[in-house]
Amino acid sequence: MRLLLDTVALIFAVESPERFTKRATAILQNTENILELSTISLSEIAIKAARGKLKFSAADTRRALEDLDLRVLPYTANHAFSLFDLPLLHADPFDRQIIAQALSEEIPVMTCDEKFSLYKGLKVLW
Repeated sequence: MRLLLDTVALIFAVESPERFTKRATAILQNTENILELSTISLSEIAIKAARGKLKFSAADTRRALEDLDLRVLPYTANHAFSLFDLPLLHADPFDRQIIAQALSEEIPVMTCDEKFSLYKGLKVLW
């Protein structure tokens, strides 16, 4: 299965894996799954780290990508255009872009953020 990790899922995987559900842990550990992280998440981490809201360095992020065997999913114009039709059920601009990307790619998102479940057609795993 191909799936997109939300930014918080990546951070939990590195800093507090005990916060994962058994289901989420099993999904992460299944080597047949294709795990992806959006370039939006990379931007979110960099911006929040620069503002002092997150203690996660570029090196930490690179190591997480490698350790979790994550592919980086580029954010395209098609992903951005799908934001025009996305209802405003979640105010966070990073999360909205990740939601739009997952809907465009037709892949589930791994997140504990309950607001993701408000979007019709989006499969959320946790």
